[in-house]
Amino acid sequence: MGSGGGLTQPQFHKAQICMCGLLRGLHISLMALGPSPWRRKYLDAHSMDLIDKAQTSDQLKRVLAEQFQLQDWESDPRAAILLDLYFYTMQFSREHNFTREQSSAFFAIVRDTHEACVETPLPNVEECYHYLTELLFCHAIRRPPFSIDLFSQEQLALISDYVVNTYFRHFKLYKYAFTPQVRLDISLSYVGLPEPEPAAELGEVGDSVKVPVSPVEEEEAESGTTAPSESPTAPLREYISAQLCQELAQLRLAMEEQLRASEEQFNTKLALLEKTSTSPKGGGRGHRK
Repeated sequence: MGSGGGLTQPQFHKAQICMCGLLRGLHISLMALGPSPWRRKYLDAHSMDLIDKAQTSDQLKRVLAEQFQLQDWESDPRAAILLDLYFYTMQFSREHNFTREQSSAFFAIVRDTHEACVETPLPNVEECYHYLTELLFCHAIRRPPFSIDLFSQEQLALISDYVVNTYFRHFKLYKYAFTPQVRLDISLSYVGLPEPEPAAELGEVGDSVKVPVSPVEEEEAESGTTAPSESPTAPLREYISAQLCQELAQLRLAMEEQLRASEEQFNTKLALLEKTSTSPKGGGRGHRK
């Protein structure tokens, strides 16, 4: 993988209303939501009809697998992970008696958060958590066309606790399963020295070409008195290898400290969020203008 090429950097996403074509029951006009890019489809009315008809867990999984082309979930681990994510999201909606509009929007929020997580193999937990909070507020405050009051404050707290305690606690596992591993390949070129030839080419040349040997060299080879020859670049290579090993060790320690600090910061945020969720919630929905 080239340096900087093909490797997506972590980025902050702009939250938008997750539309599904089910807002006919809400007191908001679809025309006020702007052009079609605002209305991102995930579970439309037909999909929600099929989900409502599913009575058992197997039926619900079958419907979700058909809607998102995950029929090979029994043989594909990634498809199985996605199906579990979608299934338990809909189960949570049913357990808390979400409406069709709320279930579809909640499903879209979880899916958008997952897609933001797996868009890059680099660490982006802070960007994803910021995106989640923006999505939640985008569906809890009435300010069209930028946001709607689809969820109450109590529902907002329930959704936030659920996503943090399920998805974000397994954030690294999702990233490991859905993103390629990043490996660092280092190639060294020495200034003022010729480029080394590939080993395969050297082998072919040695098999097909015989280098003439002087009589003196033949006598030394037969008598075994040939002095060992040392490459003039050997000391330079040893010095560079030692310096490189030292730099890599320092880099490894710095990366471990950075990961440890990031993990402690994330755990602190989770603890604060759990403490906030256990405190008494504010009452009711906000007054509409």
